[in-house]
Amino acid sequence: MAPIHYLPSLKHVAICGGTHGNEMSGIFLVKHWLRNPTELQRDTFHATPFLGNPRAVDKCVRYIDRDLNRTFSAEFLNSKDSDIESYEVQRTWEVNQIFGPKGSFQAYDFMFDLHNTTSNMGACLIVDSEHSLLPMHMCNYIQKHYTKSSCPIFLYQLPGEETYGISSVAKAALGMLFPAFKIEAHKVAQRIDYPRYSDGEISAVVHPNLQDKDFLPLKPGDPIFQTVNGEPILYEGNDITYPAFINEAAYYEKKVAFVLMEKHTFSLPALQKKF
Repeated sequence: MAPIHYLPSLKHVAICGGTHGNEMSGIFLVKHWLRNPTELQRDTFHATPFLGNPRAVDKCVRYIDRDLNRTFSAEFLNSKDSDIESYEVQRTWEVNQIFGPKGSFQAYDFMFDLHNTTSNMGACLIVDSEHSLLPMHMCNYIQKHYTKSSCPIFLYQLPGEETYGISSVAKAALGMLFPAFKIEAHKVAQRIDYPRYSDGEISAVVHPNLQDKDFLPLKPGDPIFQTVNGEPILYEGNDITYPAFINEAAYYEKKVAFVLMEKHTFSLPALQKKF
């Protein structure tokens, strides 16, 4: 029998919308909860809704100077001289001071970060890795109790990559017993750029057969891009993989046409509140 993992009681939870200022679902919900905070409150913990990037929300743009959801790394958190003119870096320090500091004992116990995507991913759950036990247990709980869609799990962190998102400011604590379980999740393996000319301009677009096929199998030899002349560019991998964030508008600047994932089944140990 696998050992039970123990975590402290959950007391403080943050709920963030507007990390990206043009992703309206989280912004709408957080503004609603700021007007009606009693909807979030429970007897066992306190919930705090907040807007991650208020200036970007006001302008309805993804960000002002740089992507806020890529700045919660040691590079920006620990260097007061780095990119001091960037609004998002300053906002990173503010959020870290209010809800962190990241990695500290006094940090908030958990943070939900609400997003939208222009790709056809539906309602999905995004976690850094399978090693984040509490988020993985919560994903399992949501999948079992939310019946309107399958809510696939996307594990975004590449091996050896530092957590950089706004939700990484909080630590993981626990409010109930979660039994051991097995769960299926899609783990990022590679980020794929568009084909490009020698001058860096995009030379082909996402193939119509791939568009809107997020989380569906991609087989070797399947078309993934199409040139302006209508010629297909085929997937040259050796194994079946699973794409996501296909043609995501916000990822053009990041040179990502889509992400390739591997499907895994993970065994997670039981979690128990520490008394």
